[in-house]
Amino acid sequence: MGVEEGVVDEYTQDGTVDLKGNPVLRSKRGGWKACSFIVVYEVFERMAYYGIQSNLIIYLTKKLHQGTVTSSNNVTNWVGTIWMTPILGAYVADALLGRYWTFILSSTIYLSGMSVLTLAVSLPSLKPPPCHDLNIENCKKASTLQLAVFYGALYTLAIGTGGTKPNISTIGADQFDDFHPKEKAQKLSFFNWWMFSIFFGTFFANTVLVYLQDNVGWALGYGLPTLGLLISVLIFVSGTPFYRHRKPTGSPFTRMAKVIVATIRKWSVPLPSDPKELYELDLEFYEKKGNFRIDSTPTL
Repeated sequence: MGVEEGVVDEYTQDGTVDLKGNPVLRSKRGGWKACSFIVVYEVFERMAYYGIQSNLIIYLTKKLHQGTVTSSNNVTNWVGTIWMTPILGAYVADALLGRYWTFILSSTIYLSGMSVLTLAVSLPSLKPPPCHDLNIENCKKASTLQLAVFYGALYTLAIGTGGTKPNISTIGADQFDDFHPKEKAQKLSFFNWWMFSIFFGTFFANTVLVYLQDNVGWALGYGLPTLGLLISVLIFVSGTPFYRHRKPTGSPFTRMAKVIVATIRKWSVPLPSDPKELYELDLEFYEKKGNFRIDSTPTL
């Protein structure tokens, strides 16, 4: 019996599996061995994203000859889209494909957008001729085709980040089993390093890459972020044999709707004095299924 308990303890208890859906051994997958790939990925990815975003308005005004108001509005619309698409990406991951495959598909879209964007700033045929007139109104405007290629690449990039942004950090969190005290503590350390990787990649982009774009050239200034993104995706993929995964659990909106309906139906039901009476199933049931029971709290 002791041997059987020891064998069970070797497997994760939080419901994580491998890509084939099999239970995973704690010693073979997950932990810092897996998260090291994810942390390094984030350094290069943040460098790539902020290498584009930080200096975008300068490119629109100086190279595409757009007015300051128009450029600012276009950048704001694009950044807003960047922060809206993760809602769709998170839904696809939770309800349909799972986090890993959603991330891989989105990374492909992300990288294709970055590649086309680099071509758009590099090829003379995809941008207006240089203009040194202080009055932008006297400069030749970008053609419809040039704008279509440039903004098409930007919004392709935005769709790609919608699948990577909400899933990469949760993939990292999945590498630690909350039912294992040591791994639960390590998860806190992971998020510290996670934030450090974000700040480091952002710092590099806002200093080195912006300097290269302003003083060397936009082809190099956009080419390096694209190369960095490619490297980051390759780093992430190389860690695949070590990752733990969670199966898709269905639409979160359905579960939210069930909670709201149950709340309305039980509005007048008296609250029991013992919080344990709020649950039909014991805590052990949730542990066996690898799920978490949401405990009752007296206040918001």
